[in-house]
Amino acid sequence: MGQQQVTGGGQDPRVPALRAAVSRLRRELAGYPVEFADRGIAEDELAAMDAMAVGGVPEIRRLRRSLLLVAGSVGSVSALSGALTAVRDAVELFGEPPRA
Repeated sequence: MGQQQVTGGGQDPRVPALRAAVSRLRRELAGYPVEFADRGIAEDELAAMDAMAVGGVPEIRRLRRSLLLVAGSVGSVSALSGALTAVRDAVELFGEPPRA
C-alpha cells in the first residue's frame, strides 16, 4: 500500500494553501480602491473557491474554471498580480483535471 501524507487532522495540505492564497487575494481586492467592471465576478469566484476548499479537496475542473474567471477579471490590475499568482500556484498544486 502507498503512503498518504497526513497533517494534524488528516487534512490535505493543499487545501490550507489554497484557502490562504484565496484569502490574501480577497483581502487585497477588498482594499483595492479603484472600481473595475469585472470586480464582482472576481469576488464571486473567489468566494466559490473558498467554499470548495472548505468542503475538502475541490473538484479540479471547477477550481480551474474559477481561476480562469478570476484571472480574466483582475489580470490587468498590476497591484493584484502577486496575490493572483499565489492563487494560481495553489490551484496548480492540485494537478491537471482528469481527461474525459
